[in-house]
Amino acid sequence: MEQPTVIDLFSGCGGMSWGLHKRGFKTLAGIDKWEPAMKTFKLNHPDAETINADLTELKPQEVMNKLGLHQGDLDCLIGGPPCQGFSKNVPAAYRFLEDPRNTLFRDYLDYAQEFRPKVIFMENVAPIYNAYDGAVRHEIVETLELLGYKVAAKVIWAHHYGVPQRRQRAFFFASRTGVPPSFPSPTFAKEETRTLFGTMQVYRSAWSAISDLPVLQNGEGFEPMPYDSPPLNDYQEMMRFDSEILYDHITRKLRPKQLARISSIEPGQGLKELPEELRPKSGYSGAYGRLDFEMASPTITRWVFHPGSGRFSHPREARTITIREAARIQSFSDDFRFTGTYIEKSHQVGNAVPPLLMQLFATNIIACLTGPKANGQVHQAAAAEAQD
Repeated sequence: MEQPTVIDLFSGCGGMSWGLHKRGFKTLAGIDKWEPAMKTFKLNHPDAETINADLTELKPQEVMNKLGLHQGDLDCLIGGPPCQGFSKNVPAAYRFLEDPRNTLFRDYLDYAQEFRPKVIFMENVAPIYNAYDGAVRHEIVETLELLGYKVAAKVIWAHHYGVPQRRQRAFFFASRTGVPPSFPSPTFAKEETRTLFGTMQVYRSAWSAISDLPVLQNGEGFEPMPYDSPPLNDYQEMMRFDSEILYDHITRKLRPKQLARISSIEPGQGLKELPEELRPKSGYSGAYGRLDFEMASPTITRWVFHPGSGRFSHPREARTITIREAARIQSFSDDFRFTGTYIEKSHQVGNAVPPLLMQLFATNIIACLTGPKANGQVHQAAAAEAQD
């Protein structure tokens, strides 16, 4: 088939569209109201329209006119409308369905109604799946079904698909091509396992994602920086495939007490192992945590620049991980460039959908666009997944 077309709503820096770009999709536009992220989007998608706008105010027909599209022309609509009000970080007493932070999915659905793309792929925080007895999930599914789509919804752990990070998110996959949508089966597990559909590999660790990057101490780094060793595994080869040089491998200099806290604990340890004289009075359970050498990373968040906000410290050196290391764990390939301040970059990385997930899901999206005859193996796997 010709290059499938895609528009990325609430795009942020473009993690979803970057994953599809790696599979040959043509990104027509990215839309988001946060200007720093849109500058990054433009840098990485120079041929796409970059629309810095609030999607609650920008009308779908305006975008269709700008892109010269008619209803039904678009192959794939993707995006992750923010729904912070569903987050577990918000106390239960302050969560309510009509919180303005929770209704942006309806603006996404308005675009779906006007564009009528062949395929829709939407991401959101995992709690949205069951929140309010599943009311939001049911509204999304029923709205799309009324528009003529077959819909699959699922909560997915990223490390089950080879992302070196324990990140859990809800996905909605809809198709109106006559080919029902289905998610690929997980290919990674706690232990290597042989199944009817192949071998399940062991979860990738955060260390396996970053161990080839040049050694840096607290406050060191420059750009552009050459690689100083070959890739050590298949994941590192994949991250380096289209890249000849490193950007954003620069450490953020810690304050003396922050450095003392990280220096006082071992890989895999955190707040509760800090010496009493260095332990803060309160903090997240993972605060001042160091990654270890064996496990996938906990969720990379927008606060990855701050050691007191999570397990964001290097397992070997006494420092926080760099933007490039965080991006590797999030599965951004090294040829993806970030713009903005250090903190703006950390927010872009932490808010993104892992591109590797979208690279993998692209096979199933293409199956919906091209039909079962050209994708027999995909549909066999899909049928097995549906019987789980």
